[in-house]
Formats: sequence, C-alpha cells, structure tokens
Amino acid sequence: MQGQVASILRSEVVGIMSGTIFVFIGLVACSFAAVRRRSGVRVRIFVWLGAWSAMYGTLVLGDSTSVVAALPSTGRSSLSFLTMAIDYLLFPVASLAFLELSAGKMRLFLKTVISLSLALGIAGIGFFAVTGSREKLLLYIHLIAAAAIIIFVIVLAVPGLSRRYFILPNRAVMVVGTIVFAMEALYFNVARLFDFQPPRITGSLGLAVLLSSFGYVAVQIALAGERRLHSIESELVIAQEIQASILPGKNPEMKNLLVAAAYRPMTAVAGDFYDFIAVDEKRAGFLVADVTGHGVPAALIASMIKVAIQSVVPCAHDPREVLRGLNGMLFAQLKAQLVSAAYLWIDMEKRRAFYSAAGHPPMLHAHSGTLARVESNGLLLGVLPEAEYPLWETAIEPGDRFLLYTDGVSEPENGSGEAFGEKRLEQVVRENHLSAPSEMLDKLLAEIRQWQPVSAQQKDDITLVAISVLS
Repeated sequence: MQGQVASILRSEVVGIMSGTIFVFIGLVACSFAAVRRRSGVRVRIFVWLGAWSAMYGTLVLGDSTSVVAALPSTGRSSLSFLTMAIDYLLFPVASLAFLELSAGKMRLFLKTVISLSLALGIAGIGFFAVTGSREKLLLYIHLIAAAAIIIFVIVLAVPGLSRRYFILPNRAVMVVGTIVFAMEALYFNVARLFDFQPPRITGSLGLAVLLSSFGYVAVQIALAGERRLHSIESELVIAQEIQASILPGKNPEMKNLLVAAAYRPMTAVAGDFYDFIAVDEKRAGFLVADVTGHGVPAALIASMIKVAIQSVVPCAHDPREVLRGLNGMLFAQLKAQLVSAAYLWIDMEKRRAFYSAAGHPPMLHAHSGTLARVESNGLLLGVLPEAEYPLWETAIEPGDRFLLYTDGVSEPENGSGEAFGEKRLEQVVRENHLSAPSEMLDKLLAEIRQWQPVSAQQKDDITLVAISVLS
C-alpha cells in the first residue's frame, strides 16, 4: 500500500509542484495589486492575472489523486464543486486580463465575450448544482474560447492591428506568449473533442509562457505609470511653488489697520487667489478671487489674474474700474472658465471704504455692533467682454471689521449633507468680534473642520481675508 502511494506521488509530483507554483504566483500578483491600489498605478491587470494563475493552479491540484486523498470527505466534495466552478469561470477571468490591455473595438468585443461566457458559466454552475452534470455547457465555453484565441493571435500578429486594438509596451513578448499558449490550447481542446482527455499539466507550459509575457507587459505598464506619476508629482511641486510665489509673501503693514489672511487649497494647486495692492501706509486694495474648477487649469487662470492686476494698479482706488479692467483682460483667455471676485479699497486718510464684486459671496462688514452682508455684485468675470459693477461706499470707524472669503468657506457639509452656510459663518464672526483677525480666522477654520465628518476630505479651496480698523 505504501509502495502504491509512493508511486502515485512520484507520478504526480510535477503536477503538484506546477499547481502550487501557479497558486503562489497568483497570490503574489493579487498581493501586489492590494499593496499598490492607492498609488494611482493601473493594478487591475495584476488582480486578473493573479486570479487567472491561482484558479488554474487550483485546477491542477484538484486533478492530483494525492491531493484529493489527503483531504477530508467534506473537503473532497468542496474541491469537486470548486474545480467545476473554476472550469466555467476561468475563461471570463482570463478575458478580463486581456481587457486591461485592449483598446477601441477590441474592448467592445471582449466585453461581449466576457458577458456571454460569464452567463454560460453561471448557468453551467447552476445546472451542476441541480443535476450534478459537470460538463453540460463547458463545450460552448471552449468553443468561444477557441474563437477568441484565434482572433487574439491574428490581431496581435498583425502590427497595424495590434497597435490599434491593444496597449502594449512590448508587442513581441505578448505575440510569442499568445502564440505558444494558442498552440497548447488548440491541442488541448481538439483532443477533448475527440474524447481524449490529456493531462491538465500539458497545458501548463503554454499558460506559463502566456502569464510570463502578460506579467512582463503588466510590469512595464506599472513602471511606466510610476514614472508618469513621478513626473506629474514633480510638476505639481513646481506648480505649487510657482503658485505660492504669486500669493502675497506677507500682509500689508498699514497705519491703524490689522490684516490677516488664510489660504487652504483643496489640492496641491488651487483656483482661489488673493492679493493686496498697498499704495502707502494709509491706502490699500484687497482682492479675493475664485476660478471655477480646481487643480492645474484653475491655478493657471489664477496666475493670469496675478499678471492682470499689475495693469489695474493705477485705478486701484476704484473697485469698479479694477473689476472692469480684470474682466476685459481675462475675457478672451478664460474660454469655458469663469471667475468670481471681490475687491475692497480702504482709504484711512479719508476714512472711507469702497467695495465691488463680480458674482462673489457677499462681504461681511461689522460696524457699530451690527454685522451686515454687502452684496454689491455684478456679473462673473468672463461672462461678457464689457460689464458694469456696482459700487458700495461707507465711512470707516474704529472697531469696524471686513471679511472677504470664497464659497469654500460656506459649502462644507456635515454627515447629514447640511452645508456650513452663511448663518454659521456670521455667527462665528459675531462671537469673535473682539479677537484679532488672525485668531478669528483660526477659529473659523476650526469650526469648519469640526462641522465636517472626521473622514471627509476638503471639497473646495478656502480663502479668507480679514481687515480690522484699530483706531
């Protein structure tokens, strides 16, 4: 009896080793995909390759009498069902791996093949569960697989077609792997049509070559993705440095005025922008702008605003002219994007403040114990080539406070989907009217963070500029 067992083991050792290696490679590929899933690199191909390899390895091990004999009775019945399910689902999983490399009409073809073979697979599994018949629909899946493999070989073998319908950093490797596998698969399926059941190990060599070529191509794609991400990250760092350079390096030092600003971009670069036009110790302009959209495109427009501001410095004392000038210079450049803006001019010599806005959230003005919302809004910058903007004017008294901000302040939502809103913003400003401007901004940002769920990410850029009149 022991001699028979030893003889069986010797005859099956290659199959057991082969199946174990395929399962191990599959687990490694899936583990790699799990580790790299947040890196931004395309990892789904490793998931399908891993599943494909592990499923095939399980089939090879399931054909081993020694492995089956080593299992308890419940394990043997479970293994029988598992190998049957894998027989039906192996081709759809393999097709999903090919789908990750496909393009154009080949993707549509593969999606059709996957849907059809998956439907047949589920039906075959259900039929087995009801009747116990294992191979009722396998023939149809094998025919679909054979037709698909022939198409793959033809498309990959023709350079023009492969470049059009597949994304391959190294076409030759994939062509060799697919042809070797196709020859093995053709032999395997033709043999079964003539009622000859070749050992499953005969297909292992072809699959090993195909998976190796697939793995090589997948690694090249992943490395290219890593290089591309590294390049993007480097460019974002440069963009972030450039954007930081166009923002004011410090707050203006003015007689009897205290100024504070807070800038919290949603991403590395942002579409929010603020700037100061300090004429002297008694007069200065304060601009806050918000470009529609986020990221690099919005940041480029924000940089254009910085350049445009230089041309409106001569009319800095007139908010209407400032916004008209910015609109005229930006209109032809904005294309599909728009800009909201608010501009406040403070003249401490005349003790007057002048304000105008272009589609911007209202400025808050604390005066004599009251808090007012100053609308004074015209059209967004970029809507019309020429636009008029209303002017708001008021006298300045000690204790007055002005708050300019972007809509990222009022829009954050809590767990119930309720926005922070203008009323809560005004409440925080009222409660901190005696605090220094910088302390009030810190408190406001803290209230916004507390309002949102802990796991919530910032959904818009936030910019705040607070000005307090001391005496």
